[in-house]
Amino acid sequence: MADTPSILLVEDEDTLREAYTRILETSYDVTAVATGEAAMDAVSDDIDIVLLDRRLSDMRGDEVLREIQANNYDCYVAMVTAVDPDFDIIEMGIDDYLVKPLSTDGLEEAVERLLSLAEYDSKYQELSQKRVKRNILAQERSPAELHKSKEYEQLTAEIESLENELADIADDADEVKRELQL
Repeated sequence: MADTPSILLVEDEDTLREAYTRILETSYDVTAVATGEAAMDAVSDDIDIVLLDRRLSDMRGDEVLREIQANNYDCYVAMVTAVDPDFDIIEMGIDDYLVKPLSTDGLEEAVERLLSLAEYDSKYQELSQKRVKRNILAQERSPAELHKSKEYEQLTAEIESLENELADIADDADEVKRELQL
């Protein structure tokens, strides 16, 4: 993920697109488009989050979502719509479902949740890689060799630190869920 997260905002209602852009552009790189066609042209591996209207003037947001998935873009997608969710969302490869209208706080919290997912995924991948290395060394080296190794000690400390960071992220996510349920 880039230093400043990038958001592709796909919204065909001018007023909402402009309002959401104003809210988000103070903290993020925002590309705002009004059509599904423009969204498919704008999406790339440089996009971290896609906020996607489900009903666009030229096509359904579901079609844009399928295009994003077919091209394996590494981004998180939130469907942003006035359509109340139904069971069809079970099959959608989305990371969040937001019902309009969104408040400033609601929009910002949704983006932060999606960025937390990205942070969690990145740290989890790093942790997984380090655990594999630790396990290989534990199988191939004696306990005495492991005990003497500064590199192994550092690796073990990094694993513990990542585990703690992931636990903190999970705790923060649980707290947000509890707040949303109130």
